[in-house]
Amino acid sequence: MADHKSAEKRARQSEKRRMRNVSARSQVKTSVKAALKSIEEEDVEKSRKVLLDTAKTIAKAVPRGIFHKNTAARKISRLTKKVNALG
Repeated sequence: MADHKSAEKRARQSEKRRMRNVSARSQVKTSVKAALKSIEEEDVEKSRKVLLDTAKTIAKAVPRGIFHKNTAARKISRLTKKVNALG
């Protein structure tokens, strides 16, 4: 446990950031699952729309420090390839 004020504050800040990161990571996972589901259904228009939303969600996670930029690029690229293979 923290022994002085600054350490207590740092612990509070860390917990806030951790919760924010968990939430953002979960949102990305949900979005990716939705994209994969639309790809499975082979609905080209829906897949493209969902892909745009998913790419936007993933891209927003980069400056927040949730994902490294290369990780985000890889995730978006793989989803894009799958959507492009449909149509």
